Amino acid sequence: MDSRRQEQKGDSLSKELTVDWRGRPSTYDKHGGMRAAAFVLGVQTFEIMAIAAVGNNLITYVTNEMHFSLSKAANIVTNFIGTVFILSLFGGHLSDSYLGCFWTMLIFGFIELSGFILLSVQAHLPQLKPPQCNMLTDGDRCFEAKGVESLIFFVALYMVALGSGCVKPNMLAHGADQFSRSDSKQSKKLSTYFNAAYFAFSVGELIALTLIVWIQTHSGMDIGFGVSAIVMAMGLICLVSGTIFYRNKPPQGSVLVPIAQVLVAAYLNRRQASQSNPQMLHGNQNEHWNRILMTNETSSLSHTDRFRFLDNACIRKQEGNNNNAKESPWRICTLNQVEQVKILISVIPIFACTIVFNTILAQLQTFSVSQGSVMNNEITKSFHIPPASLQAIPYILLIFVVPLYDYFFVPFARKITGHDSGITPLQRIGVGLFVATFSMVSAALMEKKRRDSFLINDQTLSIFWIAPQFLIFGVSEMFTAVGLIEFFYKQNLKGMQSLLTAMTYCSYSFGFYLSSVYVSLINKITSRSKDGGWLGDNDLNKDKLDLFYWVLAGVSLINFFNYLFWARWYNNSRKSSSSCKLHRHSIEEGFPNTFNTAKVVEDGDVP
Repeated sequence: MDSRRQEQKGDSLSKELTVDWRGRPSTYDKHGGMRAAAFVLGVQTFEIMAIAAVGNNLITYVTNEMHFSLSKAANIVTNFIGTVFILSLFGGHLSDSYLGCFWTMLIFGFIELSGFILLSVQAHLPQLKPPQCNMLTDGDRCFEAKGVESLIFFVALYMVALGSGCVKPNMLAHGADQFSRSDSKQSKKLSTYFNAAYFAFSVGELIALTLIVWIQTHSGMDIGFGVSAIVMAMGLICLVSGTIFYRNKPPQGSVLVPIAQVLVAAYLNRRQASQSNPQMLHGNQNEHWNRILMTNETSSLSHTDRFRFLDNACIRKQEGNNNNAKESPWRICTLNQVEQVKILISVIPIFACTIVFNTILAQLQTFSVSQGSVMNNEITKSFHIPPASLQAIPYILLIFVVPLYDYFFVPFARKITGHDSGITPLQRIGVGLFVATFSMVSAALMEKKRRDSFLINDQTLSIFWIAPQFLIFGVSEMFTAVGLIEFFYKQNLKGMQSLLTAMTYCSYSFGFYLSSVYVSLINKITSRSKDGGWLGDNDLNKDKLDLFYWVLAGVSLINFFNYLFWARWYNNSRKSSSSCKLHRHSIEEGFPNTFNTAKVVEDGDVP
């Protein structure tokens, strides 16, 4: 009980430094909270609405208007989406180090808007596109976009990628910054915010995949891209409208330099004898890093036994040491600094295990859309569902499931586990990875049925036969995507929240890049057979897409068991600390034992 009071007292002494739009210290009653976060959720809804309408139906535009082959078009789409997500690292670093979340979103939001406008202009002007033709019937006579046509397309596309990549991590981080983890009430609201963010994401995706994709299909891609531009402009207006309510975390200077200092110092001091007593490690030398820590509700971190080679970075040389001389931060670092780098390294395997998950997502945005294009999409005689709109099916479900999860499951699970989020983020990630495998199983079964029905029975199946693969993945994404964001944001790496959130998007990026490699590799290996490659033809009725899905399902299942290993390793690495009492932000994670004995989980704890 006494220790609990001491921890609560410590919380009151470690308030994070936040400012209002004028740079003055923010106040609890005027700034932050769900009111401010609502504007950020609005930005997220509009931004995902704009980018999803382009990304999810881009393969149709690339094949029908720019006349790229199916496999090449799939790689263009996955490379574009991969670039969006990998640029989130740049946006996160820029925000944490120099600009702050608000200004990063505003500047790069305008760049994204400009890209949408340029895409709309190109789609509208015939002289900026190859001559029209039907890729299915006249494929040999269709000319692929080259020269100026190709240049304008890729410039516009990657302007969108740059803007969206830098906006995405800052939306989530800026929204989460509106809640103070040093306040118990706001701490519980943080988990609600992450679920609300996914709800906003689902709403944006749903509108994009129904209304905007329908406009693209029936009014033309030029009008569709123009609508995306209008929606993005509305998002920027929403962002600016909440200016007076935001709690803003000031940028702290480069957050990558202190990490580099640890690695360099550990290497330079590699011949130093390891210090068995952690109390003898250097603890208060690097003022820049300590300023980042102290202004973001973190006191000193306890020494841990993991990655002991990094401890060399905070071992002071004994010979000829002058206590009055200021030593180079590239030769000696603080214990806090070293422990922060240890945390960063320890989350990398968890991050890596979600890459295959996003490779599955890439298939749903490329080949599954192509599946829908050769199926019967007639609802009535006058209404046909666009193939890309199939991706809206899971979001229709999730709009109802996410609130139920937050308002019923989380409080129920919280009573059992004692965790603010009901189940830990690692448990949530694991559930999603397991469920995702069945999305590819469903996709393989349905593709085999679709192709056999067409070739044997001369029957075109309804497009809704492939709906289960989207539905299953949507449920898995609710667990994995939100769990990964919460896992990263709650790491004890203060001043780096945008960069950590960007790592979530990097998982998407690597997943889509891996998809491009995976498609090319499968095509190359299988093309040696007499029947040709599984994906070697532009006609899905001749390809063997179902076998491609089965291989990916197997890879996904292996990846799940790999995740279980690393989740256990992460748990054990957090428990293998020095005999001294762990810092209150370091708690035990028990993914393999989903519901351990109920325990009180402190605000800001990592699972």
